[in-house]
Amino acid sequence: MDDIFHEPELLIDGAATLAEGPCWHAERNRLLWVDIEENRLHLYDPAANRNDTVQFDRHVSAAVPTADGNILLAMRNGMFLYDESSGMLRLVADPEARIPTNRFNDGKCDPAGRFWAGTMSMTGEAEAGSLYRLDRKGKVAKMVSGLTISNGLGWSPDYATMYLVDSKIRQVFAFDFDVESGNIANRRPIIRFAPEDGLPDGMAVDENGMLWIAHWDGGKVSCFDPKRGRIVDVIRFPARKVTSCAFGGERLDELYVTTAKSGPGEPEDRYGGSLFRVKLGVKGMPTFEYRQEN
Repeated sequence: MDDIFHEPELLIDGAATLAEGPCWHAERNRLLWVDIEENRLHLYDPAANRNDTVQFDRHVSAAVPTADGNILLAMRNGMFLYDESSGMLRLVADPEARIPTNRFNDGKCDPAGRFWAGTMSMTGEAEAGSLYRLDRKGKVAKMVSGLTISNGLGWSPDYATMYLVDSKIRQVFAFDFDVESGNIANRRPIIRFAPEDGLPDGMAVDENGMLWIAHWDGGKVSCFDPKRGRIVDVIRFPARKVTSCAFGGERLDELYVTTAKSGPGEPEDRYGGSLFRVKLGVKGMPTFEYRQEN
């Protein structure tokens, strides 16, 4: 396959330690993204080229807009609602309160407005993580067990398939998905990363059903055809630890990409921790909001 050349645009240079979880907030034309290690939520307005930051006292690993104007966060010790106007955090659920060595990682909402978020061990314990579903009535259910690093999530354009990354074992899984009930079934691996490609991290799904997957330690985002498990496009970045991506912009044809800085003992990465944007000829799936029922 010949790479199609894409020119990444540097939006914010090195502002994060572990940038993750980009999520387009269409109602306000802005990007939500987080810095897990520095406990920060970032709010980027591309029209004004302005990035506001909210500092928390704990890890924050994912952020999604809610239908009532708040932000739902996956944090180290549970799922929280954040009210921007007051700055107040309210605990919604902490399903792993008895596992203090775990933290939440990536999270997204499904097409029906439920929030899905997975966990991982902070001590490197294998298969210690799980994937949880927060329904619209605020009830949490464990949907998948035995994950090592629960990561990227996405849904096919027909809503019939859900995708999930387990980074440590270098695999992307597909599930049959029932949009009415929120149930999943028939877990199967569809993509396996080779060691030289790094680890699969966050992902985004486009309107054609292709999966755009970030390569941690691979310096790129690859576009996969999930039916064939084949790469159909590649975007290369000047940062090695590419963490996640999300479609945004008014036409949903811009891919926002997060990266992380080098770790201890690793060579310095000039653009690690930066936020990038790539303008593509394809549109992404819209961001789904969390829609809580009273």
